Amino acid sequence: MSSSTFEEITKSKPEKSLLLPLKKRGGRNNQGRMTVRHRGGGAKRRLRVIDFRRDKIGVPGRVASVEYDPNRSANIALIYYVDGEKRYILAPLGLRVGDVINSGSGAEIKPGNTLPLKLIPGGTLLHNIELEKGRGGRLVRSAGAAAQLMAKEGEYVLVRLPSSEMRRIHGDCLATIGQVGNIDHRSIKLGKAGRKRWLGWRPTVRGSAMSPRDHPHGGGEGRSPIGMAGPKTPWGKPALGYKTRKRKASDRLIVKRREK
Repeated sequence: MSSSTFEEITKSKPEKSLLLPLKKRGGRNNQGRMTVRHRGGGAKRRLRVIDFRRDKIGVPGRVASVEYDPNRSANIALIYYVDGEKRYILAPLGLRVGDVINSGSGAEIKPGNTLPLKLIPGGTLLHNIELEKGRGGRLVRSAGAAAQLMAKEGEYVLVRLPSSEMRRIHGDCLATIGQVGNIDHRSIKLGKAGRKRWLGWRPTVRGSAMSPRDHPHGGGEGRSPIGMAGPKTPWGKPALGYKTRKRKASDRLIVKRREK
């Protein structure tokens, strides 16, 4: 078992004005039907309201603290803006208490600042990248993640995402400079089944351990092979290599697909 050292964390209690209640759904949708398996239980959490839009243009803010967020792998930073407003942002690597951050065209190129992609020099590491102008950051938000700006092509810029996918994004979309912090998150070993339950994950049973009425892989004497044209989901659909992605308008902007 291993856990984070929490060296970056400077405050243990969250800002009350930026908390919301978070109701557990146990993998069920608004009709009460289970749409995601193996979810349920877990420690009680409260939602931290994160500013993914970074729309405080031209208003400088000071980093008051770096905090733990149970709802994501990255740490978050509490920002006190000069106009009196408080907001949480994703904490990039190297951001310290007392640093001043800014958003908008006039911001300098340093971790934590947010600028339009067309004003960011090539080769810069980025996170919290917008796909549509004004809709807030959608890409590259997990711990240790970073995209890289590769080139500029007219109105669009070419960005290499952590998955190795190359994608064109409009130059007016905002992105935050730097790599997301808490880079040791992926090295954590949970160590026991109970710790997985604290995170809200229930046990996953192998299909081959079930009966034929419960799973296509079930049944047979002893340990039996799958014995069909490839692995199947519990509902009989192909489990590997089956295309589930619907045609999306943004697909035309993908220059190179991610490597499998």
